[in-house]
Amino acid sequence: MLPTATPTGRKRVSLRSRVTLLAASCVAGAVALVSLGAYLTVRENLYAQIDDTLAQKAENTVQAKWIAETGPGERIPGGLLTLTDVEMAWVQPDGSVLLSTENVPSINSQDLGVARTKTPNWRTDGKTDSRIVAVPYRNGVLVLAQSLGPTKKQLGDLSLVLFLIGGAGVVVAAIAGTAVARTGLRPVQRLTRATERVASTGDLRPIQVDGDDELARLSHSFNLMLAAVADAQDRQRQLVADAGHELRTPLTSLRTNLELLLSAEKPDTPQLSDVDKQEIHGDLRAQLDELTQLIGDLVELAREDAPPLTHEHVDMAEVVEQALARARRRASDVKFEVDLQPWHLFGEPHTLERAVLNLLDNAVKFSPPDGTVRVDLRPAAHGYAFLQVADAGPGIKDSDLPHVFDRFYRSDEARTLPGSGLGLAIVKSAAERHGGAVFAGRSADGGALIAMRLPGSSEPIL
Repeated sequence: MLPTATPTGRKRVSLRSRVTLLAASCVAGAVALVSLGAYLTVRENLYAQIDDTLAQKAENTVQAKWIAETGPGERIPGGLLTLTDVEMAWVQPDGSVLLSTENVPSINSQDLGVARTKTPNWRTDGKTDSRIVAVPYRNGVLVLAQSLGPTKKQLGDLSLVLFLIGGAGVVVAAIAGTAVARTGLRPVQRLTRATERVASTGDLRPIQVDGDDELARLSHSFNLMLAAVADAQDRQRQLVADAGHELRTPLTSLRTNLELLLSAEKPDTPQLSDVDKQEIHGDLRAQLDELTQLIGDLVELAREDAPPLTHEHVDMAEVVEQALARARRRASDVKFEVDLQPWHLFGEPHTLERAVLNLLDNAVKFSPPDGTVRVDLRPAAHGYAFLQVADAGPGIKDSDLPHVFDRFYRSDEARTLPGSGLGLAIVKSAAERHGGAVFAGRSADGGALIAMRLPGSSEPIL
């Protein structure tokens, strides 16, 4: 994968290249440290061996007691004959050489001073590239020199081997890093392709998930996001389709009545009686009211689906009282029995009041004349309270219970009554936005019982 150019003109290195470079760099660093440590350890040991060898040979020579005959009248210390593979010189304190090898080692004043101080002198001679030791010997000085050439050659060979092995390790690490990056980043590539596919085509099909590592969990989370987006799209399409279906009926009736009125105004056409005109006008007002309510409910439901607004302290009992005041004005022939206990929470007062009003309107709509609607708000366990609205109407059939909170759902009995089928859906949305839930069942009077559970506290929340 080649580097790509960023908007600023700089080349952006791909993640795969960065992983490969990181693996190679880590291995190179580790190999370099190990090689340096091995080289320094071997170098120290080799030089220590040279010093040990020179010290041992010098000690053996000094401790040798016998004298060797080299010719008539010529006698030399026999210990000097044991010196091999080193350069040797036996010198007097004044610098005169008594005996030496063919190549005389380098001798300086510090070496000659050993005869006086009786302390061995160690040094490295750069000119002859040798390690030199001078020790006191028979009123003189014994100077031994060991060449460092073979040792340096060994160290050079070791450096070459370590360099080759390290280089091979870096190459292998780069290849392995590339393979690991290609394999490990395959889910990321799938995510990238899926994102590009969604952006270009809107296709929300999930991607394949392999394994159970972090990238697999990322892919699973991405699939959950796609599923959520797909569900939102499906609900949006269903809302539009249901809204179109619900709007079609009042619009068709409205258009029919308007066309009938307009046709009656044309010359040479049958005229409508005053009674017919009043009926048509009443139908028009009812259809406009129905259309207005439906549009208002749709707007309210769309607002409920919006992101949460800033919440504030809400006195739920006060919210219920305000909704009851509006419901009483709308239904003067229905009696309300109210039992409200204190309950406080953080939320949106307007949303909660609209939900409570929808519950009350629903109860009023199905209540018989002079019926009673019971409203109570009371705390329950685990920091929740229940707002229950019960009526004495026909109740909810068992087959309708699972669907009463669905958008645009209307039972057979409710189809002849005014409404959009969105009221209880708005109640459910409001409860869920506040961390609660809704329930439906039968009341003690045989009518419907709708309950909304809300979290909060019986004490004011500061």
